[in-house]
Amino acid sequence: MANIVLSAQTRVKTGSGESRRIRRAGRIPAIIYGKSEKPVTIDIGAGEFLTHVKNLTRSTILTVDVNGSPYNVFVKEVQRNIVTGAVYHVDFYEIAIDVPIRAKVRIRTKGNPIGVRDGGVLELPTHEVEVECLAEDLPPRIEVDIINLKANQSIHVRDLNLGERIRVVSGSDQVVALVKFTKGESATPTETK
Repeated sequence: MANIVLSAQTRVKTGSGESRRIRRAGRIPAIIYGKSEKPVTIDIGAGEFLTHVKNLTRSTILTVDVNGSPYNVFVKEVQRNIVTGAVYHVDFYEIAIDVPIRAKVRIRTKGNPIGVRDGGVLELPTHEVEVECLAEDLPPRIEVDIINLKANQSIHVRDLNLGERIRVVSGSDQVVALVKFTKGESATPTETK
């Protein structure tokens, strides 16, 4: 589990005018919902969030410290200005550490497959896998070594070794990576007179 902690403060006022005031102060309006009965409206430091957002994945768990009360959360959605790219709002989803959760985990392949070196083409049709486990066991990403993948071979979700504490929810027949040869060039047509 990631050890990223963001400091936040509760906000009493809501609305677009208040949100603009918060952004001018160098902070980002946000909300925490999920496990708690009532959503918690907060604001977080823009600089602190932007420092960490580059390294976050959909399965990164972080802690938001709201006035001394910690919340374990995922970043559910980041709303940005379409012109400037500035972060306008963040939705956090609170989780319970002792209850299994479902999350989508990004797949990262490593290595240059043998089949590609022999002239094949690598295809990566599945970019993430849904898993179920305790938050402490949730990997930030799944690394798949594809270096030994030969032409006309594939790696499926069922071939992923995630350990006994992680259950894959996605279909086991989904292809993660495959190498195949492209169709050979057709012979040049003969000229007719």
